[in-house]
Amino acid sequence: MQASRMTAANFGEEHFGRAQLGDVRRERRLVSLANQMAKHPGGTLPDKVRNPAHLKALYRLMDNDAVTHQRVLQSHVGRTLDRMRAHEGVVLNIHDTTELDYSGLISLREVLGQIGNGGGRGYKCHNSLAVTAESREVLGLTHQILFCRPRVPKGEKKSVRHKRTTRESRLWKQGSEALPAAPVGRLWVDVADRGADTTEFLDFEETQGKKYLVRSQHNRWVLGGHDGDTEVSQCHDDGTARVKLHDWLRTLPEEGRRTVNVPARGGQSARKAEVGVAWGSVRVLPPRQPRGDERGAPLAVWAVRVWELDPPANVKEPLEWILLTNVPVQAFEDACERLDWYACRWIVEEYHKAMKTGCGIETMEFTKQERLQPAIALVSVLAIFLLTLRDSSRRSDANQRLARELIPAEYVAVLSAWRFQMPDRDLTVHEFYFALARLGGHQNRKHDHPPGWLVLWRGWTQLHAMVEGALAMGGIRCG
Repeated sequence: MQASRMTAANFGEEHFGRAQLGDVRRERRLVSLANQMAKHPGGTLPDKVRNPAHLKALYRLMDNDAVTHQRVLQSHVGRTLDRMRAHEGVVLNIHDTTELDYSGLISLREVLGQIGNGGGRGYKCHNSLAVTAESREVLGLTHQILFCRPRVPKGEKKSVRHKRTTRESRLWKQGSEALPAAPVGRLWVDVADRGADTTEFLDFEETQGKKYLVRSQHNRWVLGGHDGDTEVSQCHDDGTARVKLHDWLRTLPEEGRRTVNVPARGGQSARKAEVGVAWGSVRVLPPRQPRGDERGAPLAVWAVRVWELDPPANVKEPLEWILLTNVPVQAFEDACERLDWYACRWIVEEYHKAMKTGCGIETMEFTKQERLQPAIALVSVLAIFLLTLRDSSRRSDANQRLARELIPAEYVAVLSAWRFQMPDRDLTVHEFYFALARLGGHQNRKHDHPPGWLVLWRGWTQLHAMVEGALAMGGIRCG
């Protein structure tokens, strides 16, 4: 799959060029506004669209009944699917939910859902993000749900809750359901955290012929093997034919070791962790009382356990993943590949940070929910641009490919003049992005981590201002 030639100048055409808003003038306006916003992705809407007339046009566009969340997102989703079909390797469709806080929008308080401890108002934003397994390149969104958590009466019976169509646990199924089946010869895998660990979701994936990798939350009952040829009870002396999944996996011997990069979170700094790996095949037993739309049949899965062997003394919760998948695990290399797939799940958390910190998606102010939602779709796609900046710098051909193949020539010339005092120098993609990171505050020292999207975004914002100034002064020479 070729690298996307996406820049701020053509961002709108690439992501929204196929939008169908019922009028070509609306569609052109959406493309034009997206291009402007890509040049200034941070801050509020007035920060992104600095021309007052254009900002007014943005509000008018969002105020049109033909401009909906789904229609704004549709063109980008189509682009994502095209890129998925073109990719010959494994594509991970990573599902996760984040909260969008709009508690300050008083006029929308009664129509927005509960967030946090129930006192705030906003959306549970469920995103499905396509990422290549090998290079971890972000291909784009495949789906987005803006979910309003309803008020649930106290003492609601389980039987009533399981039938309720507004259950939050249905989001995982809806996110997967929106993605078509993978073409013949392609492997697309739904990846999700513990929130998706329901027999309803796993059963849905199985009946639809989809592949999945889910982190286990529930220490549920299982039987050993897929065909009854290997009983878990052989590993225990209590005479039972079934055991708890987590308990059994923790008795399995270590089959090998790997190193895993653990990101910073919960006050803990990022670290490298040496982990042990073990796996086995099991049948997940359905709950005695159905908890959603499921067949009630045992599910054949492979369970992989990954655990930190020698955690630092200051780590409160050593790493342990118990992963469930219907992609076969026959050897240590297979288990490690599943581990690597799950490690890619952190990318969707970076995406959520790009939405909020990078693009200020929670700073938007609208008085109608119907106008806020399409703006959320627009800014959600804008956040993809920030991750693309990082991905381009990390591609295997970044040292050989010329930056002007991806970036407008005037941007390359201005950055080269700033970093190397040579505006006519042909920078490689690698040189361009590391210079951009330096402009954004990265020190480019040997022991530093590769620049992330945030520092590249800061550099991009500064570079764009420098280009505008140079163009105004007539001082750019591009070769």
